[in-house]
Amino acid sequence: MSAPDLTGPGIRYYDIRHVRGESTLIDIDNGIVESGGTSFFDKAVVRVLGPRGWGAIALDAYTTQQEEHKKELTDKALRLAELTEETVVLADAPRGIKSLPVISEDPRTVSLEEKTQLLAAIEKAAKVPGVVNTRATYIERAEQVTFTDSSGFSATSQIVRSGFSVTAVAARNGIIQSGRESRHTLTGLNLRHQEALGVETGERAVALLDAKPAKGGHMRALLDPELAGVFAHEAVGHASEGDLVKEGSSVLAGRIGEQIGTRELTIVDDPGLHEFGFEPVDAEGIGVERTEIIRKGIVHAYLHNRETLAAIGNGTAGHARAEAGDLPLVRMSNTFIENGDLRFEELLERCGDGILLKGSRGGQVDPGRGVFLFNAEFGFIIEHGECGQMVRDVSLSGEILATLHQIQGIGNDRMMHQGYCGKGGQSVPVSDGSPHILLDNAVVGGSGMD
Repeated sequence: MSAPDLTGPGIRYYDIRHVRGESTLIDIDNGIVESGGTSFFDKAVVRVLGPRGWGAIALDAYTTQQEEHKKELTDKALRLAELTEETVVLADAPRGIKSLPVISEDPRTVSLEEKTQLLAAIEKAAKVPGVVNTRATYIERAEQVTFTDSSGFSATSQIVRSGFSVTAVAARNGIIQSGRESRHTLTGLNLRHQEALGVETGERAVALLDAKPAKGGHMRALLDPELAGVFAHEAVGHASEGDLVKEGSSVLAGRIGEQIGTRELTIVDDPGLHEFGFEPVDAEGIGVERTEIIRKGIVHAYLHNRETLAAIGNGTAGHARAEAGDLPLVRMSNTFIENGDLRFEELLERCGDGILLKGSRGGQVDPGRGVFLFNAEFGFIIEHGECGQMVRDVSLSGEILATLHQIQGIGNDRMMHQGYCGKGGQSVPVSDGSPHILLDNAVVGGSGMD
């Protein structure tokens, strides 16, 4: 795939990333199939690094004819590059490609009709007594990615990701509550035998009707793996992305080597892990590897593409990701807090009196100012080291650095959760996770009254 004759005067580097594949969506609302079908895509981006900066061309279809006219494409991108003023330098980084995970059942071999029936069974199971609305969605995306650049490196990989979500809404006497669960994977179809998850979703929505609104204040808070994983991703992961650090929009900028948390705390991003955010090679053809953002409580590294690594250092490249037909950005993949050595029961005992926060309903974070607000799905009051009354309408907020110092215990039960992360108008698959985490003097929000 190398073509040294394409590197004409003024072209310091070029690459072509070609992505083609198919996407399937099934959406069922209250037992009615609202949509169900498969679409196809074929996109490419040609990037050229000119005398100063980048020029790029996006193509909605990359045909054999365009392959034969790559010289014309790179020349056109070069003309765009010559219009840029910022001087870009690329760091050297090792090439390579990771092996793909083993697929248990390729979802593409299962008919659309059967997938719809399996999803409908999950959606129907969520309609327990008290539930007034249910919805289930299935998403499947198969991508074949071919990358080639002016160094002569080329790589081709194919990944199939799929997953579903189910939502239940319960209502009584003007009170409305909801439950939601989702499961996504890159190791095969996961729609089979999931009715119990639907039931759990519906029953949680109904249980929240009887839950009391939480009372806010400063207290000890035990975060479950899902909410703690969201904290690791949103509050720490985004703040470690090299482009944000470079532009001064990160609370972690300039803190390499600084102790910002307990020595038991290690936070990692690993694109090579066979989780939902897995990438066999990054969007710049760079080999992916585990990066410890925080090691034993100390800021250790940033996440980089080749450009940000050259600009500010302190980390590894291999963290460039892109949607099909878009330019690569510095992105997380699989971000998580490493296990500690405490059992859940020991964390409860250490908590004494406080609150257990479970699940996530989104929130917001400002990595530049270093503040965050996350909404938990629900919680339980902890009294004398035991879980008690269920509560709802509860949130966690605070300053990122202060919260890292407030960690008083880390569990040994890490779990990963899957989803999608948006940045720069692009959405990519990710996973995040953590064991249970105990915070001291956490800022818990609630609408309950004394």
